[in-house]
Amino acid sequence: MSNVKQPARTYNQNHVPRKYTPGSRRLSIYWTWSYPWESNRDVAELDNRFSTMTEVRRVLWPAYETPEWDAMNFLQGIEGTLELFHRSTIAFQNVAGEVTGHPVAVFQRIDQAGYKLPIDERILADTDTLMVFGLDHIASEQGAAPEEIEAIREWLKREGTCLLLAPHHDVGFSSDLKQRQMEYKHHGDELVPRQQRFGQYTRSLMKAFDVPVINQYGLCPARTNGQIVPLKINKDLDKLGLLNEVITFNFHQHLPHYALTTDDTKSAHVLTRQPIDLERPHPFTAAGNTEFNSCIWMPPADKRPGHVLLVDSTIFTTLFGGTESLTKFWKNFALMGTSRAVAKAS
Repeated sequence: MSNVKQPARTYNQNHVPRKYTPGSRRLSIYWTWSYPWESNRDVAELDNRFSTMTEVRRVLWPAYETPEWDAMNFLQGIEGTLELFHRSTIAFQNVAGEVTGHPVAVFQRIDQAGYKLPIDERILADTDTLMVFGLDHIASEQGAAPEEIEAIREWLKREGTCLLLAPHHDVGFSSDLKQRQMEYKHHGDELVPRQQRFGQYTRSLMKAFDVPVINQYGLCPARTNGQIVPLKINKDLDKLGLLNEVITFNFHQHLPHYALTTDDTKSAHVLTRQPIDLERPHPFTAAGNTEFNSCIWMPPADKRPGHVLLVDSTIFTTLFGGTESLTKFWKNFALMGTSRAVAKAS
């Protein structure tokens, strides 16, 4: 990255609204965390916190041992890891910006400067696809206020809108320490503690909008010859063409299972299932499961003309690698519902 000349970057500036353009979607990312709460966590705490950048460097050595990542040039605490997440979505932002003609706006619930931005008309007025990245630790007690829920409800009445909910994993929710250790050994990521529970904010939205899904566990996808095993795709249900020419997403060691809490197969369609690594035990596979739900689509309903989609936020990052197949998914997602997407699907 150090050899690539980046565009001029701005910070702590007011958002410039994007004008509506027929046939071009305007995408916005909303990080649900309180940046100060997450970065101010006591690093002596073992659970429910992000790693420090120093821990990242130690575990992934020598990946971050070049000058651009040292203390002169990059943050070394938890805030450094949060910035890695921000940097990791740049590739997606570039791809989406190219195909839509609009820059992807990025918001945080509480940002580095301490400004709180709930989801309201300031975000929704110039957004067609709202991507809610649920990386707030449950312990931080983030949750959507009634005013936010009402604002999103009104926004979803606008035809063509899409609310993407991305609650992250829920590792180690059991009080059984042996089960927590089993989960840890299953995913094998030294940077994830025995208990790391995410997604209170996205869960509050799922409850408010009757989304029959709960994020469970952190499951490791199966691999063959070092490559992630292809998705099981239900193409008959993929009416939006989201998975056209898509084979896999990217590999991530601990992805959530989006468990359905209803038998109503008309309201929520499981578009993709990911085979699980069965070589390392896990309570979910011990119960007989071999795949987890990784992408769910809720078509427009009578009181909700907009779409609801559930897929993990790491699928939009490059922290864990990227593939041509993943880029195709990004393009399909950015174009969903537009005339260009329909033409491509046909």
